[in-house]
Amino acid sequence: MLTPKQYNLLLFIHKTIRETGCCPSFDEMRNAIGLKSKSGIHALIDALVERNFVRKLPHKARALEVLRLPKVKPTNAVPVEKATPSMEIPLYGKIAAGTPIEAIANENDKLSVPAALVYGGDYYALTIEGDSMVEAGIMDGDTVIIKRASTANNGDIVVALVDNNEATLKKIKKSGAYIELIPQNSAYQTRRLAAGRVKIQGVLSSLIRTYH
Repeated sequence: MLTPKQYNLLLFIHKTIRETGCCPSFDEMRNAIGLKSKSGIHALIDALVERNFVRKLPHKARALEVLRLPKVKPTNAVPVEKATPSMEIPLYGKIAAGTPIEAIANENDKLSVPAALVYGGDYYALTIEGDSMVEAGIMDGDTVIIKRASTANNGDIVVALVDNNEATLKKIKKSGAYIELIPQNSAYQTRRLAAGRVKIQGVLSSLIRTYH
């Protein structure tokens, strides 16, 4: 369970991004929850990252993305605001985070997600199968929300289609005429492929995890 300050900060970040499309500044965060120092904000954000409530966006200053909101409100936290609007996105088949398999598209299957998670783009969801991305916090059985894209930056986690029939979720690195698909599990090896063999089908936006 989150502490009250962690919870309050998470709600403030979520509300600000939803209403403005931008992450609040550290000063805005500090003032919103009554802290005197930015170091305290850094510590709270690090705790939220460790618990997979937010992630830091690469190559962007002070950019955060809310991955999920807690189901339980801690004692002494601010009241939980009303449920946010939701949207339905296509839920495709399983994608291997270990051994690449083809992602099966079925437009009849839908997933309802908070509208704030799919703002400003075209999105779909995939279910993870395998363990090669566990060191990035992506576990077997997780549902990932993917923003459709045909390009990506080095360090992005992408859905990559290899040879037009293998879909896999990996971190990408462009190296000259080659593309490296990098697992986030030391037990797996990086695949180095000619760039023409790899098509980007989307970039990881957020993650949903169900606890049983």
